[in-house]
Amino acid sequence: VSVASALIGAIGGALLAYAIVTGNPNGALRRFVTAACGVLAQFGGVTLAFAFIATIGTAGIVYLFLKDHGLDLYPNRVWLYTLPGVTLVYSYFQIPLMVLVFLPALDGIKPQWREATESLGGSGWHYWRYVAGPLLLPAFTGATLLLFANSFSAYATVAALINQGGIVTPIQISNALTSEVGLHSAALASTLAFGMVVIVTGVMVGYSLLQNRTAKWLQ
Repeated sequence: VSVASALIGAIGGALLAYAIVTGNPNGALRRFVTAACGVLAQFGGVTLAFAFIATIGTAGIVYLFLKDHGLDLYPNRVWLYTLPGVTLVYSYFQIPLMVLVFLPALDGIKPQWREATESLGGSGWHYWRYVAGPLLLPAFTGATLLLFANSFSAYATVAALINQGGIVTPIQISNALTSEVGLHSAALASTLAFGMVVIVTGVMVGYSLLQNRTAKWLQ
């Protein structure tokens, strides 16, 4: 779930951020989109899960409307409460977060670099392959790592969607601490939590190193 939502958020957010950069830097549209991303990036937890359940859940208004018009979102099974559904919900706040994180790197790309590439006979492909691409790759990779850490540590959203089983590590930790059938194990919970700390620490160290490298190149 963390890897899938991070990749979806990174690609979708990067495309949206690029669309914002190509517009008017002082325009109302950019201010509106960045403000909306700032709000949506923080919109998670039980509130977000309930919003999806009330919208496309089996009793949701959009689901019932589409079903009445011959389109069933769940012909075989209710995927909203499975891993694909959790990935979709996570992407809702991953994409706005990617926009906020990746936008400064895109702003650091100077138009003169494209003009220099074209003056030397290069095409758009050469510009992205040899100029903009290598400069933006560390920022893109670092932002993707940040999205992974963000989704890897999320708990409330997935707990509200899936209340049975332990398909993600935070829920496994919760089950190990609060089992009602005598299966609780503080040692297992501590081990899983320590593993999460190690993974998130490694990811954030990588993100910090990549961000420093990006800042040096795009000064």
